[in-house]
Amino acid sequence: MPIPGSGLAKGLAVTLRTMTKRSHTAQYPEVQPELPPRTRGVIGLFEENCTVCMLCARECPDWCIYIDSHKETVPAATPGGRERSRNVLDRFAIDFSLCMYCGICIEVCPFDALFWSPEFEYAETDILDLTHERDKLRQWMWTVPAPPALDPAAEEPKELAAARKAADKAEAAAAAAAAAAEQAAGGPASGGTAPGTGTPGEADA
Repeated sequence: MPIPGSGLAKGLAVTLRTMTKRSHTAQYPEVQPELPPRTRGVIGLFEENCTVCMLCARECPDWCIYIDSHKETVPAATPGGRERSRNVLDRFAIDFSLCMYCGICIEVCPFDALFWSPEFEYAETDILDLTHERDKLRQWMWTVPAPPALDPAAEEPKELAAARKAADKAEAAAAAAAAAAEQAAGGPASGGTAPGTGTPGEADA
């Protein structure tokens, strides 16, 4: 059973501890805050990676992503080949007045076209200016920090392990083929003479 007045005593103890500490004032905006690397500030668009798959717009809970595109026919790369069609991005916009910064669009993008930027100073006096078109979204990409270094104790990614294994196998096969070709080319000459011919000294004797 709690002692009567224990909650009040704990509260006063916290107050006394806080009173003895020196206050710290953040001198913003003269001094910019040091934000964590994974800060959710604004979303940047890497347009070259976007394939207009519409997955980000479909998964957005707020429906704040607007994408327009058209199809273009790509000529055949080889004679007799078949023409192909591809999607061309016309518009990519995000309405940050509706965005709730859940990050689902970044997570579901299969081609790494969307990234978090720690920039947060983009307040506007007009709410319509909070809809960032693709040109502005592309500018935010310059503020996206570099990915953190891998933990040296972490397990190697499976993709790298498979690629390294394939490269080692190809290198071993190339070395074996080179050794076999060298042996085939220099095999008879390495013995000095053909079998049964003997050396010049033995023929004179």
